[in-house]
Amino acid sequence: MIPEDVARAVELACIVDVMAPKPGNVNRDHDFADTTCENFLVSAWAVAPVFARSHELSVGELILGARRATSRFVSANTNLGIILLLAPFAKAAVQRAPGSLRDRLRRVLDGLTVRDCSLAYAAIREAHPGGLGRIDEHDVSDEPTITLLQAMDVAKSRDSVASEYCSCYELTFELVYPALLEAAADCESWQTAVVQTFLIALAQVPDTLIARKVGWKTAQETSRLAGRTIRSGPPGSCAWRSAVEELDAYLRADGNRRNPGTTADLITAALFVLFAEHGCESLLKKGRDRECASSRLR
Repeated sequence: MIPEDVARAVELACIVDVMAPKPGNVNRDHDFADTTCENFLVSAWAVAPVFARSHELSVGELILGARRATSRFVSANTNLGIILLLAPFAKAAVQRAPGSLRDRLRRVLDGLTVRDCSLAYAAIREAHPGGLGRIDEHDVSDEPTITLLQAMDVAKSRDSVASEYCSCYELTFELVYPALLEAAADCESWQTAVVQTFLIALAQVPDTLIARKVGWKTAQETSRLAGRTIRSGPPGSCAWRSAVEELDAYLRADGNRRNPGTTADLITAALFVLFAEHGCESLLKKGRDRECASSRLR
């Protein structure tokens, strides 16, 4: 991919993700008290010029640059997890080396440096993410002495984004992206496909943002409820929509403390893979297919 196409894929992935009515998250139908759908849309627009420089910036520079570009326009932390996930992807996507996207991503991750870690730590400190806590060694409040990949290894048991770095994005490539492709083939709209993919990911992997904020027991209960929602009926059916609304109400109670934000970040990563592998035009194909089918019936 050329850098401009990487930037377009990043921006579109962020937009498609937030516009889908994923339960418990900011979306086109629901804002939080301190964060709106508009904030997320502006954030997507703000980071695109940074990712357009993926060919010349390091992973750490992309992370800090995108975070600071966002903060010029949005005060809330709308996209730290997304930036952390997409920065290595962007570097891999612009590489002209042989191999699959995941092969190139593995080389990017293996090449992460202490400076990448320092810049990423600065971005995390400036974003003030919820439920971060403090650890005895290699805490983000300290200047790091290890690489960014090593730092992610320290955090992988309590954060799915960190775990993705250490597994070469196992959840994205082996769970979320395949689920997205299957849902896109089965569902009437991309919004429904994104919500169904979100439910599948949430049902199988407890959300680590929920776990950090209110505990693993609540995160596991949320996964159980997501699984029940999936079993309620085919995606887009009345029973499915009713179950999605019920899950949404549960997640939004208690001041949105049960916000499955890390799962939403994984959805954005899978959308980026879709656009990297099939082009941003793939988003329009479903609409064209429905139009063709409709015209044949007339």
